[in-house]
Amino acid sequence: MHIYCSGPLFSPEELGGMSALARVLEADGFGTFLPQRDGIEAYVMRFVDSPLSTNLFGMRERIDQAIFALDIFQIVERCAGFVFNMNGRVPDEGGVAEAAVAFSVGRPVLLYKNDRRSVFHGRDNSMITGLSPVAPVSDLKEVPHALRSLLARTPLAPTERAERLRDTVRLGQRIWKVLERLPAGLGKREEAEELIQEIAGMVASGSHS
Repeated sequence: MHIYCSGPLFSPEELGGMSALARVLEADGFGTFLPQRDGIEAYVMRFVDSPLSTNLFGMRERIDQAIFALDIFQIVERCAGFVFNMNGRVPDEGGVAEAAVAFSVGRPVLLYKNDRRSVFHGRDNSMITGLSPVAPVSDLKEVPHALRSLLARTPLAPTERAERLRDTVRLGQRIWKVLERLPAGLGKREEAEELIQEIAGMVASGSHS
């Protein structure tokens, strides 16, 4: 079973962190796809941004398209799960896009973060944390166990993958219907608290109620 390891890989420290993530998974019996080691990046990226890149390749855009296509194949077809290393001042932009793709096709997404930096008063962006049904893992050694638990509870059949995405869309639709009937702004704190409770109740009950 192969796992896609996603995250930043633009400095020695980042490369080391991603290698450590792959190693801990491999030590637990998983296969991994690590772009810096297994992807096109391992062969060409040290040349692409150099003065020689035009003469060597002549087509940076096509290399970018090839990297994109290979990563999408790995996420959608080859890898059974997805681990996103969110360490850094902000999560890696490419990793965010990859995690969204993994979610959209029903791949289980596990977030790993042992970096205390975040944007929203100690919390990360909900558009990222919402991609995983479990809280981010902060201990690297716990990643394999958390991933196995997530794989066991996540449907992998194509029809079930599509249903998972539809469930999320239905929940969003129900929330939107609530917001549509509200005035432009809520004047009282009590009204805001009531709205929060109603929406939280929808999330707790799922999208079928």
